[in-house]
Amino acid sequence: MSETDLESLVAQAREMQSRLADLQRDLAQRRVESSAGGGMVTAVASGELRILEVRIEPSLLTGGDRQMIQDLTAAAVNAALTKAQKMIQEEIQQASGGLSVSLPFVTGGG
Repeated sequence: MSETDLESLVAQAREMQSRLADLQRDLAQRRVESSAGGGMVTAVASGELRILEVRIEPSLLTGGDRQMIQDLTAAAVNAALTKAQKMIQEEIQQASGGLSVSLPFVTGGG
């Protein structure tokens, strides 16, 4: 590999790194939501895989079924995180042209 080829490869890697950093900032601002129990519990997650909000219908609270509330909350949170992970992977695939790339907060590295 010539020095020119190596310099070109390094430049491409830096450009990819910059695009992925921009993507990471963009994803951090995105929100996805999922619900459980026919919309009785809704969870909102960010593109950083953080739960931003959990909404519980008042009628569920007045019913007093603690176990149901816990189960529906867990289901809504897990569904929101799964949806966020899927969004992140799709965006990474698109940005990287199909190369196998990951962002630190998706893989646990950051």
